[in-house]
Amino acid sequence: MAQTNTHAIEHKQEQVSAESFNRTKRTSLLRKSWNHNKYLWLLVLPCLIYYVIFRYIPMFGLVITFKNFNLFKGIWASEWVGFKYYVMFFQNPDFFLLMRNTLLLGFYKLLFGFPAPIILAILLNELKSMALKRFVQTVSYLPHFISNVIVASMVIMFLSPSGGLINQIIQKLGFTPINFMMEPGWFRSIYVASDIWQQIGWESIIYLAALTAVDPQLYEAANIDGAGRWGKLWNVTLPGIAPTIVILFILNVGKVLEIGFEKVFLMYNAAVYSTADIISTYVYRVGLEQGNFSYGASIDLFMGIISLIFIYSANYISRKVGENSLW
Repeated sequence: MAQTNTHAIEHKQEQVSAESFNRTKRTSLLRKSWNHNKYLWLLVLPCLIYYVIFRYIPMFGLVITFKNFNLFKGIWASEWVGFKYYVMFFQNPDFFLLMRNTLLLGFYKLLFGFPAPIILAILLNELKSMALKRFVQTVSYLPHFISNVIVASMVIMFLSPSGGLINQIIQKLGFTPINFMMEPGWFRSIYVASDIWQQIGWESIIYLAALTAVDPQLYEAANIDGAGRWGKLWNVTLPGIAPTIVILFILNVGKVLEIGFEKVFLMYNAAVYSTADIISTYVYRVGLEQGNFSYGASIDLFMGIISLIFIYSANYISRKVGENSLW
């Protein structure tokens, strides 16, 4: 019996020694990594601080989604209500309308907006004149730096039924002016088109960078094989930037429900609610205008969970079908 206890004690001491050794080894590796990369870590530090302060600490406030939050009582003193606000949102008569509008607007933006910068980058890459290429790049980048307020104002001004440039052209062609901003059927097309115009140049930068990494010897081999421009595009260019396309596509799938609130809010009106009213604008009305912070936060958290499911599903499918994925 005493011998068994001795063996047990020795075994335990060996485990403690092994754990201590592993801990010392990890500490040594961390110290070595810090000494070797300390300046890189210092460069990353502001980004980490930003995310901790503005992304992680505010998550504490999500507790109000399960409370009847009272501004004067504070978060902890407010009454617990469980899943009351989630049930309220699901039972809302406008739930399916809001979901449909948000999903359709996000889907159209993904369908038409995602390929646009890829096409622009490929076209720019095919240009032989560097002066023309720089000019097109500069012109296409500029709209990204224009605020959404100005973009929405420009859209409303150009589409005005009285004096708008588009309606002036329509009238000169002999047709009746259209009040685009009051027609529900036109809202999605206007939003997606204005978003493509605003972002196409900026988003093409990463594809242009990916195109520079394609091995020029592959194009030379394609020339020897007698491939034309289309042949090189399908067999060299697109496969070369496929990993970039897949990763950005996964990220964009996760943003399907994150339709920009500002532009929709600035462009829509009561006449186009049937196609323009999305979840973010609804959250603004019930959460800020009506002061129901718990209800608004519950809807926002629900949308975040759905977006996480979307991006995880897209990554899973990409990993199963091909070799490229985020994780």
